[in-house]
Amino acid sequence: MKNVAVFCASSTGLDDIYAGEAKKLGERLANQGLGLVYGGASRGLMNIVADAVLHNGGRVTGVIPHLLADLEITKNECTEIIYTTTMCERKVRMFEIADAVVVLPGGFGTLDELFEALTLSQLKLFDAPIGLLNTDGYYDMLIGLLDNMVAKGFLEKRNKDKLIVSSSVNDLIEKIINTWKYE
Repeated sequence: MKNVAVFCASSTGLDDIYAGEAKKLGERLANQGLGLVYGGASRGLMNIVADAVLHNGGRVTGVIPHLLADLEITKNECTEIIYTTTMCERKVRMFEIADAVVVLPGGFGTLDELFEALTLSQLKLFDAPIGLLNTDGYYDMLIGLLDNMVAKGFLEKRNKDKLIVSSSVNDLIEKIINTWKYE
């Protein structure tokens, strides 16, 4: 495993716990020798993860559409910056580079990225562990929705179980590494 794509908010949320966990994740990735692939922005949880990786000697690849780069939110300190034409192209490029995915709290964009990763995995088009960091129960209702989808027959349990969930950065990374080793 070389690179982990991290999808998360371009804001920091209202509670400092989210920023703290984003920083822990970045530190753990760098200390584990794993490169970060992320949305390339210089704001929000995305920026915090990238800063933590860089401050701990890690590699950071930012993948950002020209539209956002033109709004001057590109994190120029990235080890590498890849520019794309569209948001869709951005996701495709990130999935191509990633050996695993970690999702932190976020909004519509983060959910889009999570569900695209899960859909591609279900269709066997993306063969990598997908982890969800459930900081402070942020994703409890989403996990409940997935359980309901299984219970109602709209989602196979084996596909729901592709999502690795933990409330701890260290536990989540360990589970992802162990899953990746045995896939």
